[in-house]
Amino acid sequence: MSPLRWIDMPPVWLALALGVAWRLGQWRPFNLSFGGDWIGLPGGLLVGAGLVLMLLAVVEMRKQRTTVIPHMEADRLVQSGIFKRTRNPIYLGDTLVLAGLILYWDVPIALPLIPVFVWILERRFILPEEKRLRRKFRQDFHRYTEKTRRWI
Repeated sequence: MSPLRWIDMPPVWLALALGVAWRLGQWRPFNLSFGGDWIGLPGGLLVGAGLVLMLLAVVEMRKQRTTVIPHMEADRLVQSGIFKRTRNPIYLGDTLVLAGLILYWDVPIALPLIPVFVWILERRFILPEEKRLRRKFRQDFHRYTEKTRRWI
């Protein structure tokens, strides 16, 4: 895999989005706030849920002996564990971490980063992965997409 493919990874995009959100929090344009310290709790819960989703997905993929690296060819179509509920638990986890830290850091102006981040994940990773899975696993993947949603 080329060196640029190693940079073009979801954790890098997540780190960039988190960096922008954090910087906006330092800058505080328009002095916006969610309105109190209470917002830290739901923010922390979202971060925790995101990390749990990612961990469950990695464990399940390791059990099935397939790659977790987005640009690589999957050896197996994982449909068990957390993959029964969502086809993309790691990306969903990334999104929950971003949303949670935006809440925790009390940066409402950064909320538009969430749909932008989801759009990037879909275009750069999910759609190409689904194309590879559809080509390799054909009917199995088609049946999987009919019973399991892409996100939640």
